[in-house]
Amino acid sequence: MVRPPVADIRRAIRLAIQEDLPLGDVTTAALFPSPTPARARIVAQHSLVVAGLAAAVRTFQTVDPSLVLSLHRQDGERAQDGDCLLVIEGDGRSILKAERVALNFLQHLSGIATLTRRFCTAVRGYPVTILDTRKTIPGLRALQKWAVLLGGGTNHRRSLSDMILIKDNHLALLTHTSMPVRTACRKAKANASHNMNVIVEVESLADVRQALAGRADIILLDNMNPATVRQAIRLIKGRALVEVSGGVTLRNVRAMAAAGPDRISIGALTHSAPAATLSLVLEPRRHGRS
Repeated sequence: MVRPPVADIRRAIRLAIQEDLPLGDVTTAALFPSPTPARARIVAQHSLVVAGLAAAVRTFQTVDPSLVLSLHRQDGERAQDGDCLLVIEGDGRSILKAERVALNFLQHLSGIATLTRRFCTAVRGYPVTILDTRKTIPGLRALQKWAVLLGGGTNHRRSLSDMILIKDNHLALLTHTSMPVRTACRKAKANASHNMNVIVEVESLADVRQALAGRADIILLDNMNPATVRQAIRLIKGRALVEVSGGVTLRNVRAMAAAGPDRISIGALTHSAPAATLSLVLEPRRHGRS
């Protein structure tokens, strides 16, 4: 079971509620001066991987702890068109106040999990790992990476503090010091914390040779086509793990996996996943009705 990032969810909900309810819900307050019993269902509008239910539940509980919530799905499970994910019962005013924030979390995170599952399904049969990147919405990285895990993917580094990844702009700065890729890798390894991997991003076979000379742990082949990836892998011969990134789509990811890398990192999982479509269906209830 993939555990939700509870502290990050609480922080995100606090900010979202402050943003959406700075002075309360003036429309609901104007129309309903007293408690109005209601029952609501959150329903999937298409096939999806559920992600963000923990955030939705906590949103409703934060707005009104007296609301009664019944889960019909769990985070990480599949849902089909028309399936009910969550039932909320209590004061309809509170349901309306929490509706948009709860749905925003659910739709965004379920979209990420669903897209991730599609990529993982596309490479089924190949021993390759689908990774996310740091291309996330500021402040929501932990939640977005949680959704990737729920979709069957794997998290790359969570921050710049996690591992050494020498990218193109690091190398661009190094050109002013005339430091070749192999020397940059060696310097990074010499200054890295114990057991910290060094990844280097390369764009040519010449740079692959430099990375091997520098004893990089992982060589990231950036924006290479499958044929070039195969050439690079033959050159590397198992001396480093091979990661592929850049321009990877659902159309070409299987061809990339067939080329033989160990990992494929995809920024689109978090920065371009289309939001899932879910709706909250609210029904008024009579006072005293069970």
